[in-house]
Order: sequence, then C-alpha cells, then structure tokens
Amino acid sequence: MARKVYTRRYAQAVFEIALETKELDRWQSDLQRIVGLVKDATLIAFLESPKIQFDDKARLLSEQLNGINPLALNLVYLLASRGRLRSIGDIADDYQRLLDSYRGIETAEVVTATALDEKDKRRLAEHLSAIVGKKVTLKTKVEPRLIGGIIARISGKLLDGSTRSKLEALKKELVRAGR
Repeated sequence: MARKVYTRRYAQAVFEIALETKELDRWQSDLQRIVGLVKDATLIAFLESPKIQFDDKARLLSEQLNGINPLALNLVYLLASRGRLRSIGDIADDYQRLLDSYRGIETAEVVTATALDEKDKRRLAEHLSAIVGKKVTLKTKVEPRLIGGIIARISGKLLDGSTRSKLEALKKELVRAGR
C-alpha cells in the first residue's frame, strides 16, 4: 500500500509539471520510453548494484534516454538513487489515469469469457460511454470461468453481467425458496 501512495505522488507531481509546461503528450511518451528501458533485466541489475557509483549509473541512463525531457531524466535519477526505478511502470500507469481523467476519458476494465473482436469492443465502449457520460477505453481480459457475459469495472463501479454470477444468484434463490 505504501508503494502505491508514493507512486501516486510522483505521478501527480509529474502530471502537474506536464500540465504547467503544456507537455502532456511528451511526458506520456517519455514515461513509456523509461518503462521500456527498465524492462531490461541486465540494466536493472547494473542500476541496483551497490558496487556501481551513482555517476556511472547516471551516465548510462543519460545515454540510454538521450533526447527525453530533462525533467523526466531527473525523475529517473531520483528513482534510481532511491532504489525505486522499478516503480516507474506504476508511476506511468497513474500518470495515464490522470491524463485520461483530465481529457474526460475513463478506462473500463472488462473481463469476458471469450475474447472480443474489434467490433464488439467498439460497441461495448460506446455502451459504457453512454452509461458514464464520458469517452471510455477498454482494458480487456479473458476469464473462461465466467461462462458467458461480462464484468466491467469503471468509475469505481462494478457492472456484473456474467452468466456465472447470474447462476449463483439463481442458486441462492432456489435455496431460499426450498426452505
């Protein structure tokens, strides 16, 4: 939980800087570039090694992230010096949520029993947009145990239209009726 709190703080600070400098999209792409960099296990091992001087780590990061916003590079240095560079993915995700919210976009986490094709995704996004009154993007996941239907989490709400939950509700009704 503590990790989530500080990643939100970093993301909020980054978002405020991006908003102030009117570089929202640049920060978004810079954060994604940093996230891609820290996926390299060899690089992370080097950056986390206590035997390596910070100046050497900073030089490598500067070379690898050539051309990104100097403030984004400072963020990387700060995270590296505190041993928190692996949290950049969470920071980037939180930044994306703040950016989407600023732009009036909601992300719906949708779980289905089978994969949705693009047409179904578009229709579902339109339907959820009508419900929440904002543009909706989908983050989909397939969970065969649902049997059918969907579960959607959006704006702090849970919409459960899965066959599995309907069957469980029916089972409870039958048990109550049998008493």
